[in-house]
Amino acid sequence: MGEGIGARVLRKEDQRFITGKGRYTDDISERDMTHGVFVRSPHAHARIRSIDASEAKNVPGFVGIVTGQDLIDGAIGNIICGWMIYSKDGSAMKAAPWKVMDPEIVRHVGQPVAFVVAETRAAAVDAAEAVTVDYEELPALTNFHHALDPGAVEVHPEAPGNLICDWQLGDEAATDDAFAKAAHVVELDLEQNRLVPNAIEPRAAIASYNVAEEHYTLNTTSQNPHVARLCLSAFYNVAPEHKLRVIAPDVGGGFGSKIYIYPEEITCLFAARVLERPVKWVADRSESFLTDAHGRDHKTKAKLALDADLKFTGLKVETIANIGAYMSLFSSATPTYLYATLLSGQYTTPNIYCNVKLVYSHTTPVDAYRGAGRPEATFVVERIVEAAARKLGVDPIELRRKNFIREFPYQTPVLMAYDPTDFDALVEKGLAHADHAGFPARRAEAERRGKLRGMGFSCYIEACGLAPSKAVGQLGGGVGQWESAEVRVNPVGTIEILTGSHSHGQGHETTFAQVVADRLGVPVGNVAIVHGDTDKIQFGMGSYGSRSGPVGMGAIARALDKVEAKAKVIAGHLMEADPSDIVIENGELKVAGTDRKLGWHEMTLAAYTAHNLPDGIEPGLTEKAFYDPANFTFPAGCFVCEVEIDPDTGITRVVRFVAVDDFGVIVNPNVVEGQVHGGLAQGIGQALYEGAYYDDAGQLLTGSYMDYCLPRADDLPSFSLDHVETPNPNNPLGVKGCGEAGAIGAPAAVINAVTDALRTEAMTMPATPEKVWRAVQAMRAPIAAE
Repeated sequence: MGEGIGARVLRKEDQRFITGKGRYTDDISERDMTHGVFVRSPHAHARIRSIDASEAKNVPGFVGIVTGQDLIDGAIGNIICGWMIYSKDGSAMKAAPWKVMDPEIVRHVGQPVAFVVAETRAAAVDAAEAVTVDYEELPALTNFHHALDPGAVEVHPEAPGNLICDWQLGDEAATDDAFAKAAHVVELDLEQNRLVPNAIEPRAAIASYNVAEEHYTLNTTSQNPHVARLCLSAFYNVAPEHKLRVIAPDVGGGFGSKIYIYPEEITCLFAARVLERPVKWVADRSESFLTDAHGRDHKTKAKLALDADLKFTGLKVETIANIGAYMSLFSSATPTYLYATLLSGQYTTPNIYCNVKLVYSHTTPVDAYRGAGRPEATFVVERIVEAAARKLGVDPIELRRKNFIREFPYQTPVLMAYDPTDFDALVEKGLAHADHAGFPARRAEAERRGKLRGMGFSCYIEACGLAPSKAVGQLGGGVGQWESAEVRVNPVGTIEILTGSHSHGQGHETTFAQVVADRLGVPVGNVAIVHGDTDKIQFGMGSYGSRSGPVGMGAIARALDKVEAKAKVIAGHLMEADPSDIVIENGELKVAGTDRKLGWHEMTLAAYTAHNLPDGIEPGLTEKAFYDPANFTFPAGCFVCEVEIDPDTGITRVVRFVAVDDFGVIVNPNVVEGQVHGGLAQGIGQALYEGAYYDDAGQLLTGSYMDYCLPRADDLPSFSLDHVETPNPNNPLGVKGCGEAGAIGAPAAVINAVTDALRTEAMTMPATPEKVWRAVQAMRAPIAAE
């Protein structure tokens, strides 16, 4: 195995990260650089009467100010939603314009209204505080549950009644017929709590403008710098694409929140050109809470139909999805095509119908957050399956097994065509690691101590690596979902991989190098990974949706195919052998069945000296590839959560968590396990701790770490992880993707465990101590009455 695929190679990039040598956007400084601070609306909905910057101009160090009107006068375009969807009546979604800084009206607290630039950040803060904005406060809609009520405050005139789209997927008539014939029907009301992403590194941007060359450079915290450049040039009219360089250096986490182009980056570039000086903006944590795209925020009614043999015959789901004040880049796709298409779960449910109503509200825009639609779908499916088992008095695992898909490929009734996975094997390993057989004894022991103990399950499946581009386009996606790679083999045999994927914590510098080491037999240390710079790399789509492995590595594999083929031709010529007889092992090219061989570096030097190359072979050894996958990949897993609840305080403690996943071929177990750990922490955080809440005036009540509760290390158990490996048949490396799995499967497992302990289905996320305590009191009340 060495350092190739499957090896537990230590991450190369960690040397600089743990020694403080990383280079993040805030670490960058340019000559004559200025600093910017945004003036933001304190109101959820208000008309801007006037902006007075006269006092700000008197602050020492003041350089300039940009307003919304300046951007309009400069022909800066509106922020786009990149995925068109249609209502069930065929009408297009009602996407209202999102101006970078609207000079007339604001629609959520924190929306920028002016940008003040000064010589230092401190001076910019003082100058921004000196700007006076006269607002006419207007009524606000902050609870999306009432967005469709008659007479509700309208967020945008372009969307009457706040309805953006009334979307559907599946066969409603067939599903209704299944319910009419069902022996059993289970119903459940569910909520997906709103989340704030909270990457370690806040968003930041440094914009500069070269007057002589009319060229812009943007250093920024982006998950997809090429897409950022495309949007900034083609849609926002900031600069011609060939005159704009976007660099995403080290990025400290994203979770989806750094996919998008926000008003801040656009404004920084505009200001840099107007002022003819570099402009730096770094968000403080309060700005991040108010303006980074939030996640989830659904209200759902689900119904499951079963026949007399307890086979699932129908699933009907009705969801209202809060989009917030504006439609962000993927905001229309996340609660529709990334959600409803996974409602089959791991089951052979023949009839599924989903209706989703997307609505506006006067809150921060909502978009893709780790898992993006898949956690919402898994929560619906796994909660109602668990509830059905309890209602019908059957074992929840046996009910799942009875309905598992076992024949592949499997076409679901909601578009997806699943590749093979052994769901039974996942469950068997999950139950063994969880000591399922010993749970009744542990529950009894907890009761003797006055505690409540519960066990919950979640059998998830997800779709990774949006694909193929043609299908995505037919469903309304605005860009392709391929990825690019270039393999540059240098004369001495070292290798550079230029990838359109972007790493913001996933360990690409190690895992991508392992793919090369596995193929060519060179040391991982001889492979450099280059990413995040639009001037160095051919166009790429970035990293999100667990696409770096199945799509990014797929492109590298395709480019390596070309490198390997040419290397064998050159080596065969030099050793007077047929290229088909050449094998590459341990950094050498050998003639099979003989002792003839060349060192990798000997062949590469020959490729560049070009003194003795076969006819028709060009000098050098550099190859490019674009990889457009034929299908999604489908990671799956079985999660088992065990909790213990203190009934007197309502505090829930996760005492055991087992995650058994099928990620296909695993390139680096260390990296994969780290990704699962992080996903589980986020999923458990959603289930027990995290939630973004607004008051009636639209003020974010959970706008700091004093109020927004992230899980800490001591809130989490030592996770028990295992894997089942089913190589993906449609991927060059057999990989499936792993980055979102923990966040997808964990919330349902945790809430199923909590509701098992409480003997009730009435529990919303986050299951805070207060909610749990109240549920305990409700459970005790009938006993007390008796």
